[in-house]
Amino acid sequence: MKQTLIIIGLFVSGLAFGQESKIDNFLTEIQKYDISDLLTLKKFQTEFEGDTTEIERMEPLGFIGDNYQRFYIHFISVIQNPNNTLEYFVYGKSRVKTNICSFQGIITIKNAKTYLESDLPPLRQGFVTGDYEFFEDSDQKGTGIFKGVFKTNYYIDTKGKIYYDALNFVADGYKNNQFQGTWTSYKSEDSKKCNWGDYRIPDSQGLDIGAGEFSVNEKYVSNGWLTYMTANGIGTDMNGEMKKAENEKWWIEK
Repeated sequence: MKQTLIIIGLFVSGLAFGQESKIDNFLTEIQKYDISDLLTLKKFQTEFEGDTTEIERMEPLGFIGDNYQRFYIHFISVIQNPNNTLEYFVYGKSRVKTNICSFQGIITIKNAKTYLESDLPPLRQGFVTGDYEFFEDSDQKGTGIFKGVFKTNYYIDTKGKIYYDALNFVADGYKNNQFQGTWTSYKSEDSKKCNWGDYRIPDSQGLDIGAGEFSVNEKYVSNGWLTYMTANGIGTDMNGEMKKAENEKWWIEK
């Protein structure tokens, strides 16, 4: 557990202070914005060589435990606290193998920064970092608490509207909404590393061997990653069942 806390500390310090000479503090200003859409949006826009394209946002990629078992998470609802605009109430569902659990909790913004230089002027790019704590329903099977830190990238247009930052979506290593922490069982109180994110997963070097984009180490494909790899062109999916399974909206009650 001590090692996990050290890793989380390094993660936060790197996120918040890695480019200190090139960023401005934006914590006071970010309270005037609502970032809930950045965490729940279904589609986003990106620009490449002057062309604007609408992209369907992929479900977060995640893992739990030292064997990189695939972990699924979906935020169903994120609502800004009207009494504290740095807090967001979260309701969602998690999944490991076939076990689906509901959870609720809070995301708290601790820092917000904007870069002095943008990839696409006059748009203003930046990021928020903070903490999260989610409590799974204790009446359900195999439940516990998620706790850790996160980073979300945004940009603000010339009209002052905030957007999910996908300006560099076509670049190698693109990522957003990075969550890094632990899951702790209610029953045993044992903790496991549990990280997730959009398009890449933080601290997943043993799992992710991709250069330009996320790719699963063959050693761990059997730990829940087969449908992802097959649906993305690694292997044969003769009748499309793998792609269908990968695109299943598992968080919707049937």
